[in-house]
Amino acid sequence: MSLLCRILNKKPSFRVRKSALREKTDGDLVKAALEGRTQEFGVLVTRYMRPAYLVALSVTGTPEDAEDVAQEAFLVALKRLEDCRNPEKFGGWFLTIVRNRARNLLRRERLRRGEELTPEITPGPGGPAEDFRRLEIRERLEEGFKGLSDVRQEVLLLHDLEGWKHREIGERLGIPDGTVRSHLHFARKHVRNRLAAFDKKAPKGGES
Repeated sequence: MSLLCRILNKKPSFRVRKSALREKTDGDLVKAALEGRTQEFGVLVTRYMRPAYLVALSVTGTPEDAEDVAQEAFLVALKRLEDCRNPEKFGGWFLTIVRNRARNLLRRERLRRGEELTPEITPGPGGPAEDFRRLEIRERLEEGFKGLSDVRQEVLLLHDLEGWKHREIGERLGIPDGTVRSHLHFARKHVRNRLAAFDKKAPKGGES
């Protein structure tokens, strides 16, 4: 099991088909969508729903917020599709939208709470145990990713959780394969070291 799978210990509620829809490139799909063929944008949604979820999760730390951000980002992308100057690099452009929407959500939440610094979260339908689980996931994600650049977060999530190959990540983010490998190596090392230090500081069971 990969490092991030151990952190999350769960999958999102939706699953994306792996059949790949690779007959058309992102650029082909974007151009077709701009011509009014909305079903082509639907292919992009299928292709990027899970990556969008993972990127949003790395920022928000909660599955519910990540799903909301991903869905909102697709609506924004559809409205602004003409702003995607390089259709073949739709992936990098779109994931930037996801990341920005996720950060906006966090800012709104902080304002709504009056900038509270206590680690409280809205009670969920699963009761206190599930609320604690959500908080624990968020804390570990925040700790593991602290100090990690956005691109390294995305490379780590897409490779270790989504299973994308180095070439696929490079094509989507517009960076060379070798750079992807380097980002992945240093991201794994960074997260592993931070979580090891975090676990050492965490109180043991039964301690007061």
